[in-house]
Amino acid sequence: MDSVGTARLLISNGGESALELTVEPWADTYQMLPEQTWAVVTHSPAADGSWSGTLRGDEPFQVDHRPESVTVWVNGNCFHLSDMEEDAIDSADWHCPAQGAFS
Repeated sequence: MDSVGTARLLISNGGESALELTVEPWADTYQMLPEQTWAVVTHSPAADGSWSGTLRGDEPFQVDHRPESVTVWVNGNCFHLSDMEEDAIDSADWHCPAQGAFS
């Protein structure tokens, strides 16, 4: 897939305890340990690579933070979750383009 239709967001846990990461609209929940950084990668569902947006148009992600959790709303048709070594943590859809944190 062309990079125009791919977006990447890094999420880091700089705290001293586990952080709950929820990826919506799939409601997939993960525990990030302290010092971990993960990449959330998504692909645009539109042929022109545009994004539907959540609060504003043409935004691939929206992030909501609370004291012990982060929710990432993904506006693509799927997502990949990878660590900084590009090892897969999870994918919400088997029909996503080839997986890779830095696609």
